Amino acid sequence: MIFGASGDLAKRKLLPALYRLAYERRLPVSFSVIGTSRSELSDEAFRQGMHDAVRQFLEDSPFDEELWSSFARNLYYVAGDLSDPKMYQGIGAKLGELKQSNVLFYLSIQPSYYASTIASIGAAGLEKASAGAWRRVIIEKPFGHDLHSAIALNTEIHKVLPENEVYRIDHYLGKETVQNILAFRFGNGIFEPIWNRRYVNHVQITAAESIGVEGRGAYYQEAGALRDMIQNHLLQVTSTNAMEPSAEFEPDAVRDERAKLLRSIKIPNPDEVDKNAVAGQYHGFRQEKGVDPNSQTDTFAAVTFYIDNWRWAGVPFYIRSGKKMPRRTTDIAIQFNDAPHTMFTSNGAGPMQPNLLIVRIQPEEGISLRFLSKQPGSGMTLRPVSMDFNYGSSFGERSPTAYETLLVDAMKGDATLYTRQDMVEASWRAVQPILDDWNGRKFDFPNYEPGTWGPEESDQMLARHGHHWRNF
Repeated sequence: MIFGASGDLAKRKLLPALYRLAYERRLPVSFSVIGTSRSELSDEAFRQGMHDAVRQFLEDSPFDEELWSSFARNLYYVAGDLSDPKMYQGIGAKLGELKQSNVLFYLSIQPSYYASTIASIGAAGLEKASAGAWRRVIIEKPFGHDLHSAIALNTEIHKVLPENEVYRIDHYLGKETVQNILAFRFGNGIFEPIWNRRYVNHVQITAAESIGVEGRGAYYQEAGALRDMIQNHLLQVTSTNAMEPSAEFEPDAVRDERAKLLRSIKIPNPDEVDKNAVAGQYHGFRQEKGVDPNSQTDTFAAVTFYIDNWRWAGVPFYIRSGKKMPRRTTDIAIQFNDAPHTMFTSNGAGPMQPNLLIVRIQPEEGISLRFLSKQPGSGMTLRPVSMDFNYGSSFGERSPTAYETLLVDAMKGDATLYTRQDMVEASWRAVQPILDDWNGRKFDFPNYEPGTWGPEESDQMLARHGHHWRNF
């Protein structure tokens, strides 16, 4: 049941993911998809619109018209306004007509409607499942606008649904390489012993986009890079990269460890924000459609986080995200300490480079390990080389999209890759002092040019620790 079925998310991600699951025979024969929005559409008009969208946005897969015909017979539409009780009665009637017991509600709508929509689901009795069946809800990010609003939203949701039926989606956790961090760390005996403060010098996590706001200026002006990327996606990636091993690979056990890690992030004091957090805005953002000409919204954010536990004490985690950067990339770079003493010489290009482990999340998924090797020829001159693992070449098969993985998990009731209430609140606590500081000041924006790696202050933040960003 997709609320907001005429929106971009449904067209670009949800319906293509469901079609692909049908293509792979991972959906039951009796499945149904009910879409709803304010547009007055017949079932056939909805099916045709989704046909065009899936054909356009399907990634790395063939589009089969015969399969689509079979798939489309299970698509239905209920028109109505989110604030109108009659729409929810119509949904209930449609569910009864289709004889569907298990229902997954997907809130692909504006965040301001989350609480009222779930309240309306409860008022219509749609959250009540028959014996042996289930009703669950997937909620898109952002989950709240700050810590206070996130707590308030949780309170409203729990009036209708218990926590175990609430699935807060973060599509980064559904990416194969992010999941593979757990396998890489805890499935191999050679890496986990050095995954700590004794061997790791610092960690850099970058999520860079080459595009701007792409027509989403009105939304982005209310969010900004810190809220839109760091508070949710990148702190969840950090928790996966830095968490302790769970006793077993089971949803609550894994999420317990993620939650512990997020609670261990040092909350910056107000006087620490200025030296550990940098805001940026690219030239041209204020001219985007829907953006205030005097906007103080950050289109770039970089933060130094510290984790106060035995494994990571004193190790800086540098996290940055920005728009209009030189290229689109998301990766984790773990830099190891130098050897305590070297008896070799470099190749004449400066100091020898330290060992570096790079987890590439997008666009090309894989892992690279940089180490030093002898350069051919006489003498013992070292140069950096890399060992590379690439998903495509190693497995020779298509990786499922994040939404395929996460939709199936929600249907199965596996919440391992979904965020829990305490995790959401812990990540908000980590950034709240930064938000409070930035909301109370006037920045000299814009302060970086499109096609660069952000404002100079970001480089200076690392330079104070003797480090520099790994730019490409």
